[in-house]
Amino acid sequence: MNEPLILESGRVKDGLRVLVTGGGSGIGESIVVALRSAGANVFVCDVDAGTNPDHVADIAEEAEVETMFGAVERELGGLDVLVNNVGIAGPAGLVDEIEADDFDQVLRVNLGGTFRVTARAVPLLRSANGGLIVNIASTAGIFPYPYRSPYVAAKWAMVGLGRSWAMELGEDNIRVNVICPGSVGGPRMDQVIQREANATGVNETQLRAGYENQVSMRRFMDAADVAGAVVYMASPAGRHVSGQVLSVDGATESLRSS
Repeated sequence: MNEPLILESGRVKDGLRVLVTGGGSGIGESIVVALRSAGANVFVCDVDAGTNPDHVADIAEEAEVETMFGAVERELGGLDVLVNNVGIAGPAGLVDEIEADDFDQVLRVNLGGTFRVTARAVPLLRSANGGLIVNIASTAGIFPYPYRSPYVAAKWAMVGLGRSWAMELGEDNIRVNVICPGSVGGPRMDQVIQREANATGVNETQLRAGYENQVSMRRFMDAADVAGAVVYMASPAGRHVSGQVLSVDGATESLRSS
């Protein structure tokens, strides 16, 4: 009898060439650390020079995306994995309270940036005879989320794009998946709660408890939990995982926090 095929999920191919956008802090930084620990060669893009990325770029700007990929090709010599992690939280408020320019800006960065980077990455992935694209969306991409219209619009679209791209690119041996994190503890979540408190008049302590009670496990998660899912998808164990939307969230029940 043949030995069963066992595929390792905690390691990736040594030297795997990875681009992580928004990799200077938060979830992105955790993804970078995890992939490097797993054996990957990771190129980090971030708009904030203070995070010391490999390249500073605003991916909402076409020219900056093009310049970034010039650096990627020089440094990595090609590309095997793209992690679309860039995202801004945007404003909180009722639909008739949010400024149209603020709405447009969230979509321009979160959605337009994801599109621009992916469109430029796909030829490199084809040249590598295949690869992986991971969109970091949110549970706000699969659940209704009041007071966050711009963010919800962008994240639902990122989920749809990921599933559509998996269909488009499967014959090129390019896998595409979407990860939907829940509430990740840290400074960004603190800011989200503060904005929502200002928009709704509900105090921050009550909102924080509401966010914790949204999920069956009744607690915030760590950025490292999302990073582990990315490593799995990039590892040999994930070689046939494509077109999937994976929630890493402790089982979200609702996104109504008050």
